[in-house]
This record gives sequence, structure tokens and C-alpha cells, in this order.
Amino acid sequence: MTGPVTLARRTMGAGALVGVAAVASSPQTVLNGGIPATYAQSGVQGVPLSFVLVMFVVALLAVGYVAVSRHVPHGAPFYAQLARGLGPGWGLAGAGVALLGYNSLQVSLFALWSTSLAGLVGAGPWWVWAAAGWLVVLLLGRYPGAANAKLLGALLACEIGIVLAFDIAAFANPADGISLDGFLPSELFIAGGGAGALVFAMAAFAGAEAVPSYGDEARSTRTIVVATFGGFGVLGVLYALTSWAYAAAVGPAGVRAGVPAADPMTILAGTWGPGIGGFGQLLLVTSVLAAMSAFSGIVARYLCALGDEGVLPAGLAAVSPGADGGAPRGGSLAQAGISAVMLAGFAVSGADPMGLMFVWLSSIGAVCIMGLLMVSSWSAVAFFGQGAGSRESVWVRQLLPGAGGVVGVLTLVFMLSNLPMLLGLPDGSPLPFLIAGPVLAVIVVVFVARGRWLKLHRPDVYAQLGRRRVDPLQVRDPRIVGLQL
Repeated sequence: MTGPVTLARRTMGAGALVGVAAVASSPQTVLNGGIPATYAQSGVQGVPLSFVLVMFVVALLAVGYVAVSRHVPHGAPFYAQLARGLGPGWGLAGAGVALLGYNSLQVSLFALWSTSLAGLVGAGPWWVWAAAGWLVVLLLGRYPGAANAKLLGALLACEIGIVLAFDIAAFANPADGISLDGFLPSELFIAGGGAGALVFAMAAFAGAEAVPSYGDEARSTRTIVVATFGGFGVLGVLYALTSWAYAAAVGPAGVRAGVPAADPMTILAGTWGPGIGGFGQLLLVTSVLAAMSAFSGIVARYLCALGDEGVLPAGLAAVSPGADGGAPRGGSLAQAGISAVMLAGFAVSGADPMGLMFVWLSSIGAVCIMGLLMVSSWSAVAFFGQGAGSRESVWVRQLLPGAGGVVGVLTLVFMLSNLPMLLGLPDGSPLPFLIAGPVLAVIVVVFVARGRWLKLHRPDVYAQLGRRRVDPLQVRDPRIVGLQL
């Protein structure tokens, strides 16, 4: 054997996978953009509680998803799980929704990256900096997940360090003392405000659920379970703590006014000095770049897996060479092409990068992922109902996924009903559904039609959708390197 035929197997431990989840969520972005915007638009003090509640909701939704991933390891987990649990048509529809969601999240970050960098440098249109970021992400896509995780992990460590330094600065200089009101239900469930806080909190977790996409590269199925729920826990605690700190720095009066006056990096610089404040600004740029790379890797793995199974062209399954395995080269190049087309469209149209591109695409992406988590809960119930996973407890096979499915339906309805608010539109505006709805419908129809074609013309491929098996005799595995036979 002269080279690997699949991704680098058994090369990513729990720490690397937690890093991937946290990098995709981008704590610096949540600190500098999400938390101040949530307080400004909602005017409620219960934002810390919203992160705690959403952490448990997302974790509940992920029980079935992660449990099935132990039995169906796959680079496109939503597709494979829906195909195995509900049928190939559902799996293909899920693949289309996942690609729309993750691509939307990835491209939305180009707006934040480019405007932040342009503000830091003080020159250049946003699309020039977006093009530079696009090139960096493309180059990073050449390296396997474990290699990228080392770079992204180092950036994440600095990023979390800055966030914690901000927390210390905020708690050390409160505007009007430190209060626990942010964790009181009465300060969150307020008419006209609490809904906004919860929706923003849900959007902040988008991307953290993508750990099963690295199923081929994870050292074990247990690693995926630990990393997924560990990522939710780390992010939930960090976001709750940081939003509490921000409220302390702004003060109750500032929160209730709905116009927090303090910039997080200004608070940071006021306590730790301008050097740390400037470093924080720089890390905001690098953290967004890292998140862009993480989402690109997720999309690349989806495209690679779908190409490998014959759903999409086989060229998408091309893998780069490597000593212990490769990176999804075909998927990375295709994702770069998709993002280039989307960026060019926004640039030519003259759209506002932050007001339109960032807000709309990130919101659409968050809704897509929440919908997939909801459907995956019901799919898990069906999958285990077929007799699979008999060693799992009834809690994992039926009760928790069933509860997650119910909670998921309520959560998705809640997000959709508040989508206009999330986009800065009047309540009840049909505009989000008139624009995003047809796009989603076309993508789903294309993938389902592809499934029908495969069923008629390539029934052997159709019968194996979501059932990809890696032949261990054709794959480099670091666990057996140097083994003497």
C-alpha cells in the first residue's frame, strides 16, 4: 500500500475534538458580538440563565444523535443517521439541509472576519479581506484534522484566556455590585425580551454538535461521546459566566435600558492595559478565522462522505496524501468553491456584510442545525427500535431521544416564530420564510430527486446509503503502525 484511501484514522483524541467544537462556536465572537447584542436587543438580565437552559436543551437533543453515532460512524452523521433510522430519502434531505446550514454558518463568518480586520488595519473594502481569509482557509484544508486541531487548539487556548481575562476585569470593576439576578427565571421570562435572549443563546452553540463528523478520525466512539458533551459543558459554563460578567460591568440600569454602553475589549484594556486589549482584538480576528476553518472542515467531510457513497461525484471523496492518513481534499476544494460563489454574490450586490450577510446566514444556519438535531432524535428512536444497539440502556435508546424529539419540535417552533426578531425585522414578517424557504426547498428536492434516480438506476448504491464501511486492510491505522506479523 503506497498511501491512505481514506481520512487519517484514529488520530484525534477527546481534547482535539472538544477544541474543534469550541472553535466552531467561537467564544470570542460570542463575547464581542453575541452577548452585547443580546443584552442590547432584549433588555433582560437573565441572559446567563438562557445559556444554562440552552446548554441542557442542546445536550438533550444530542443524546440520540451521539448514541447512534457510536453505531453508525460517518463523516456525514446527520445524513447517515436519518438514512438508517427513517429511510434513505430522509437521509438525503438531511444531507441537503446540513450542507446549507454549515455552509451558511461558514460564509457568514467571512463578514465578521473581514470587517474586524478592516477595522483593525483601518483600510480596504471588506471583500478584499474576505478573499484573503478564503485563501487561508483553503490552505488549511490541505491538512488532516489532527494537524489542524493543534493549530486551532493553540488559538482556542489564547481565545479562552482572553475571555477569562475579560471576566476577571468585569467582576473586578462592576458598575453597581455583583448580582445573581441573571440566573433568576423572573429576569429571563419577560414579555418581549426573554425570547430574544434564548434564540441568541441557541445560535451561539451552533457548530458544537459537529464532533461526530470526525468519526473516521476519532480514536474511539467513546471519544466522540466525551468530546460532544464536554464541548457543550465547557461552552455553556463559559458563556453563562461571561454574560454574567458583562452584566456586572454594564450594570442593571444599562441592561434594562437595552443599550449596553461598554465594549468588551475596552473593559479588558481598562484593567489589563492597552497591550492586552489590542491582543484581544487580534485574537477576535484569528478566532473567527479558526471558526471558518472548522466549519469548512465539517462541510468537507460531509462532501467527502457523500462522494464516497455515490450520492455526489466521486471526485469529492479524494483524499490528500499523508503519513498516517489524509485530509478531505475533494471536499475542501468544493467547499472553497461554494464559499467563493456566495461571497462573490454578496460583494457584487453591494450587500451590508454585517447587517445582512452575517445576521441572515448565521441565523439560517442555526435554524438548520436545530431542525436536524430535532429530526435526529426521532431517527434515533426509530434506529434503536429496529433492534440495533441492544446493549444501550432504555434511557439512551428510547426515553431521552423521545424527550429530545418533543423538546426539539418546541424549540424549532420557538426559533422560527422569533426568526424575524433575530434578523432585526418586525414581528410576524414573512420575509425570512419567503427568501430562505424556497432555497431550502430547492436543495431538499434536488437531493431527494438524486435518491430517486439512484433507486431506479443504481439500486445497489441506493441500498447502501448511510451504510459505508471502511476496509481496515486498506487503511493506515496508527494503532498498528510497526506491528510485526
